[in-house]
Formats: sequence, structure tokens, C-alpha cells
Amino acid sequence: MFAGKGFTMRHTLLKGFKVWLAAVGLLAISGGNLAHAQEGGASSVSPQAVPAAAGPRPVPGTSALEEYRIGPSDLLELTVFQVPELTRVVRVNAQGVFTLPLLGLVRAGGLTANELEAVLAAKLSENLLQDPQVSVFIKEFVSQRVVVDGSVMKMGVYPLTGKTTLLQTIAMAGGLDPLADPTNVRIFREKEGGGREVRTFDLLAIRAGEVEDPLIKGNDTVMVEKSASAAFFKGVTDTLRGFINFGSYTIPH
Repeated sequence: MFAGKGFTMRHTLLKGFKVWLAAVGLLAISGGNLAHAQEGGASSVSPQAVPAAAGPRPVPGTSALEEYRIGPSDLLELTVFQVPELTRVVRVNAQGVFTLPLLGLVRAGGLTANELEAVLAAKLSENLLQDPQVSVFIKEFVSQRVVVDGSVMKMGVYPLTGKTTLLQTIAMAGGLDPLADPTNVRIFREKEGGGREVRTFDLLAIRAGEVEDPLIKGNDTVMVEKSASAAFFKGVTDTLRGFINFGSYTIPH
């Protein structure tokens, strides 16, 4: 008798659960066309699946690279046109300096690549060369770190070993977790004069090529927000799962 009641309760709950799932699906479809504000303006994107780990994408040209400040342990490739003796790869030490033949110690810490090019050109033009052409390429951004927090698979602090975009940073953290909201990803960045600025990005729009995949800077914090609807859906399904399991319980004779 009790087994029959348990079967009837389970059947009723499963039927109600299917009806509820259909209603939630309609709500998700009707609410999927909300516009999300982007840094360069608002864009409207239709919902689509985002892979758990966003693959590497070509790094876009941006002035952000020119603002990067060289730090300890960064690897630099120096090229002096028609002077092979000064063309080499050097590692910046803990004090922010490196050594070059004929020039001795050169301070690079805190400078951008363009600023270091100007410093080297000025030193070489003093006694050695006339109008030297110097190029500095940062091969490894070892001194810089990024914090990834929120709804990702592996929260933590990750090193920036090269030019790294937002999608690549998400991939380093193992991708988005099932409760993530890909349309609400924030980058917290320290300002030179103090304080922090916050910028919000939509990963769906980035992957669709509608907005640029932004470069991550050292000491940035990437926060992936949780989807309220996904969290609500998970809570309801967990509750219903508990009721279904309870309905299948049979009281022993």
C-alpha cells in the first residue's frame, strides 16, 4: 500500500517538474535578448553556449601594450640595427636592471618598451653610434600577475607570461563554471593616481567579434559574476530532487 502511494507521489512530482521546466525554458528564451552595456557602447547579443575553456585568440592591436611597465624577471629582446653585438635577449633582475656590453647597467624597471628604447638610443648616441635605431620587445611578462575570481573552474593568481587577453585569462582558470554569467565579466584595474576602475565585458559579444578582446594588465582582477537565473534553477532542481527522493521512500512493514 505504501509502495503504491510512493509511486503515485513520485509520478505527480515528475509530471509537475516537466511542466515547470517548460515554463522556465520559455522565460529563458524571452529574456535572452537583453542588451548589455559594453565599454565602447551597448550591444545586444542572442544567448549561445560558451565553451568552458575559451581558446586563445589573436591579440588585437591596442595602445594598452605601450602602457605596460617592465618589472623584475621580465625577459626582453633588444635589437640595435646593424650592431649585432648589442642585439640580444636579457632578463631584468630583481632590482629592475640588466647589463649590456659597452653600456654596463641599464635600468628598465618601471619603463615602457618605448621609453626603454629612447633610453638605450640616448646612451648609444653619446659616444658610440650616430642616430641608433633600437627596438625593445617584451618576450615574457613574468613580473605581472592576474587574479581570477568568481564563477570559474579554478580561482587563483596566474602569471602573465606574455600578451594575454580576457578570453585567454578565463581559459587559464579552467573556463567558466556552470553557474557563470558570460555576459557579466568585470575587470578591476588600479589607477596610477590611486583607486580602481571597473570595466564590464560580455564574453558572448567578444567571441562573436562584436567587441575587442581586451588585454589584461599586471595586477588586474578578473571577476566572473554568477548567473542569478542559473543559480535559481539549480536551487529549485536540487529541492525537487530531494522531494522526488523522499516520494520514493517506502515505509517498512
